[in-house]
This record gives sequence, C-alpha cells and structure tokens, in this order.
Amino acid sequence: MDKLTSLFNDYIEDIYVATPKILIGVATFILFIILAILIKRTTKKIFDKKLEDKLLSIFISKFIYWIFIVIGVVITLNVLGFGNVAGGILAGAGIGAFVIGYAFRDIGENFLAGIMLAFSRPFMVGDTIETNDVIGKVIALDLRNVHLKSFDGKDIFIPNGSLVKNNLVNHTIDGFMRYSINIGLAYEENITSTLTLIRDTLPNLKNVLQEKGKEPTVVINDLANSSLTLTIHYWINTFDKNMSSSKAKEEVTITILEKLNDEQINLPGDVVELKSYNNSSLTINQQEA
Repeated sequence: MDKLTSLFNDYIEDIYVATPKILIGVATFILFIILAILIKRTTKKIFDKKLEDKLLSIFISKFIYWIFIVIGVVITLNVLGFGNVAGGILAGAGIGAFVIGYAFRDIGENFLAGIMLAFSRPFMVGDTIETNDVIGKVIALDLRNVHLKSFDGKDIFIPNGSLVKNNLVNHTIDGFMRYSINIGLAYEENITSTLTLIRDTLPNLKNVLQEKGKEPTVVINDLANSSLTLTIHYWINTFDKNMSSSKAKEEVTITILEKLNDEQINLPGDVVELKSYNNSSLTINQQEA
C-alpha cells in the first residue's frame, strides 16, 4: 500500500512539474495557429492586389499556412521536451519521405500537380473548364483538388493530378465564347433573300458581340431531307456582366423568328411518310407543323 501511494505521489509530482511545459507548449501551438491564420489572410490580401488571378493567391496563402503549422508542431514538441522526437522526425525525413511518399503517392502527386496548376495558371477563378466529360465553373484550387460548380448546382471536386494528366478545355480563358443556333428553311423559300434578311438583322442584336472577328454570322450548314439547315453563330463576352449565354440565345432566337414570321417565311416541320404494304396503292404523306 505504501509503495502504491509513493508511486501515485511521484506521478502527481511529475504532472505538477510538467504542467508549466504543457501549458507553454499548448500556448505555443495556439500562437502558431493564430500566426498561420493571420499570415494566410495577409498573404492573400497582398497577392490579390498584385495578381489578377485569385487562384494563385489562394494556393500560396494555404501553402504558407500549412508550413507555419508544421513549424509550430516541431517547436511545440521541443518545448514539451520531446526534442529527440522532433529531431528524429527531421533526421528520418529521408527514409520517411520514401515510405510516406509511397503510401500517400496520390496525395503527393496531387500536391505537386496543384503547384503546377497554380503557377502555370491554365484557368482562373470563375473560368468555365471541362475535363473528362465534366464541366463547371472554377471556385477554388486547393492543395489536393480543384473545386468546380456545375451549371445544375452540383459541387465537383477533381484531383489536381487528373487535370494535369488529362485534356483540359478552358471555355472562358479569354472571355469569349461562341454559340450556335440551327434553323430549318423550306426548300421552296427564297434562300438568298432569307440569308440577306438574317444577316441584316444580326448586327442589331444587343446581347451579342459585334466587334470585328466576333460578329454574328449565318451559314448554310446542311441539306436535310425536308429542309435546308441554316446555322447562326454568335459570340458573347463572359467578362461582361451584362452578357449571358441564356439572354443572348433568347434574343437571337426570338428576333430571327419574328423577322421570318413578318416576311411570311415558313419553317418546315418533319415530313413523315406512311406506307401500307398490304395495299400497295395506299400512300399517305403527312406534314407536321
């Protein structure tokens, strides 16, 4: 019983002696967390002012944040008297890097790919990108993945390594996007005058670009069975908040249809031919409006 009491007293005394170190260690770690957060915010503000690309500032600020966290862990271990542990971690970094790198090679690959994406900057925050049949607007670049927002509201997280390895399409890197609308024209209509009518109407559209090289155009695209297919190409500037693909499509469609209707130019429907093989003399042609 006396021996047990003595061990208990020694344990309490050790805790009492170690309490200042524990408190200092905890305070040190909390201090480094606060410093890391403040430096992260400050770095982001500085880079936001100097760089137009917010993606790079976000990545650099997060990278600096985690560097300070790691430094804080090492210093905290030294304060707590685990300097040998911290030294062992640093000394074994060579072997540990190989083991950990093999075990977490995907994480390391995505981290390095994130650095490449941050500095090569194939896209910026707000750009619309497409990769592996996934398309969305860039929200953020993290140390491991890229955060996209799809047009139907889904949050998509793509590993950085996947973007480096696979084809990446940036639809808005220069702000310009081209859209197309197909219109069917009956063969009995005057094709030349219809093309002239549409070409004269396109320069009056407000929600599409009219500058040289980006002006809207109309071309003959296909000779279908029941109609001639005309394709209208038009451009929008995604950097212009007054322009949107939906508004532009609505304006182009409504304006062209109203003009064709005013000139009594008919748009043909599909022609369906029904044949009765029991009575070879019966043939019905039905035209859908």
